[in-house]
Amino acid sequence: MDFLMSGLAACGACLFTNPLEVVKTRMQLQGELQSPGTYQRHYKNVFHAFITIGKVDGLAALQKGLAPALLYQFLMNGIRLGTYGLVEAGGYLHTAEGTVNPALSAATGALTGITGAYLGSPIYMVKTHLQAQAASEIAVGYQYKHQGMFQALTDIAQKHGLVGLWRGAMGCLPRVFVGSSTQLCTFSSTKDFMTQWEIFPPQSWKLTLVASMVSSIAVVLAMTPFDVVSTRLYNQPTDAQGKGLMYRGILDALLQTARTEGIFGTYKGIGASYFRLGPHTILSLFFWDQLRILYYTYIK
Repeated sequence: MDFLMSGLAACGACLFTNPLEVVKTRMQLQGELQSPGTYQRHYKNVFHAFITIGKVDGLAALQKGLAPALLYQFLMNGIRLGTYGLVEAGGYLHTAEGTVNPALSAATGALTGITGAYLGSPIYMVKTHLQAQAASEIAVGYQYKHQGMFQALTDIAQKHGLVGLWRGAMGCLPRVFVGSSTQLCTFSSTKDFMTQWEIFPPQSWKLTLVASMVSSIAVVLAMTPFDVVSTRLYNQPTDAQGKGLMYRGILDALLQTARTEGIFGTYKGIGASYFRLGPHTILSLFFWDQLRILYYTYIK
């Protein structure tokens, strides 16, 4: 039940935030390995990107990749939040005084996160491909020609085998390691702090909401550089053997991006990242926490 509630909570958040994921993906791919000022900026900011995509690709394009996004969220966060919730409920993340141990919380968040992300990596790769696909006049990054999630997975498997489906997975793990540990550690620690100071009543939705908001800021600042290079690793073109043609790995992607586009290149789309990750973090953690409270209060 913990895994089911966690997966449903993440899917509920994904329905609202997927258009922002489309915008974020395209802004991160815009001007890839090109010096600032040497390329045409199709997407000037988050709001301009929304308008441009809606006008050129159509409003439906703002929900591109929704099917793999929902599947990935259910799988990854079902494992991540479900396992974390069980460990937390078992009292393994608390000190002898009953307070949250930040180190244990961060480590558990990181380990559960990378487990879920690795298993869901093929789905995330296809989601990235689909969300990057655009009309030629506003296209950024390499353009795959997938017709849908299942066709994409089948095509990649036939061309490059099972190994090809997990291309870019190792580059995704640092992103999730940093993001998940930061998110769950700050969420649990903030809740614990506010509970001790009795800022809100125990199990109040306000407590969950404020802790989620604090967590969302921390996770965007910590994770964005890894998110940018992860998107690029997944979306880069490949040779006949399925090997990436632009980057050798996450360190190479970070160095090339910083060297060519400057340090701010690793924070491309941070506005879109916050508009996407902020609400997604708030909604998923809010839904997750409230579902757990309802379950343990009225059902179990």
